[in-house]
Amino acid sequence: MTLSPAARSLPRRSFLGMAGGAALLAACSRNSTASIDSVPTRALPSGAPPPGTKLAISIHTSQLQLADSGLAKQLPFTVSSWPNLSAGPDVIQGFRAHSIDLASNAGIPPIQAEAIKVGARIVAVQTRDHPIYTFATAPGSGDAIAAAKDFRGKKIGFSQGQAQGVVVLRALKEAGLKNSDVTLVPLPSTQFLTALQSKQVDIAPLGEPSLTKYLGQYGKDGARGVTTDVVDLLTVLWAPTEVLNDDAKVAAIRSFIPLWAQGVVWAWENTDTWIQSYYVKDQGVTVADGKRIVASQSQPQFPRSWDKAIAWEQETADLMAEGGFVPKVKAAGLFDRRFESLASQAVPAKYQVAS
Repeated sequence: MTLSPAARSLPRRSFLGMAGGAALLAACSRNSTASIDSVPTRALPSGAPPPGTKLAISIHTSQLQLADSGLAKQLPFTVSSWPNLSAGPDVIQGFRAHSIDLASNAGIPPIQAEAIKVGARIVAVQTRDHPIYTFATAPGSGDAIAAAKDFRGKKIGFSQGQAQGVVVLRALKEAGLKNSDVTLVPLPSTQFLTALQSKQVDIAPLGEPSLTKYLGQYGKDGARGVTTDVVDLLTVLWAPTEVLNDDAKVAAIRSFIPLWAQGVVWAWENTDTWIQSYYVKDQGVTVADGKRIVASQSQPQFPRSWDKAIAWEQETADLMAEGGFVPKVKAAGLFDRRFESLASQAVPAKYQVAS
């Protein structure tokens, strides 16, 4: 595989090195001969999980939503832990360490897992039709960077193994720029704020509430937010293939997915409570900022069919492969379609979309 100039400028350890990469690489190499396609095709178990079934679930928002809504009382299994990990590389490492059974991420981490032969599959899908990332500029930039076309020649924070990385690549493509027209600085998204503050990068994609916190502190110094039309379509729940080969854990995941979807809807319908619980108490922003953030979001939607999600995931995988960041990946194989209808069927019709 020939790497693009941008890809060649990134250390080959960039993805793995962002989250304890050496340990992850070692774990991957120990299991390099294990099949990543060993997910059963038999029907999902229909009964409740056996007594004593436990799952470690890395979905922090669900932990809060289920507790605040009372839905947690309906869980027919024990949540052994709620690891507060959201970055894709961290979750993949958690899968390999057997410390996470189920997690929520954007669409790119499953592609990265496939690329490094870590078996995992998508079991639930939520879609969105609006951008959730804004490109924040470093202090002192003022109005010099007003649109994606102004990214030429700039240093951009680039997290190859996370959604933010694909947002960067899609924004460049839509602006008619090549990866080689900018300097992609490999960093985990957790370091974007520090990199912007220190001017290690000129630009980095931020989501909420990080964007509000950053602009609130550095907007007076010339930091700005640059919006684009780039939509990160997917939020997915995914699990290691070894978990999906455990019938008891599969039954637990089957029972969790409807509650997860209902928790998302509950937060949407109970914004005042959710703002206080998550944005104010958990994330440390003001009530006013919490209200503004929620007002900028669109209504949750859960597809009845995953066809569009699979097509978008394939486009993303192809974009990554074209840049030389991963080998070619067949996106359809990343989805365990036995779970396809569970989320949409659990929510009112107005939250369902065809695909």
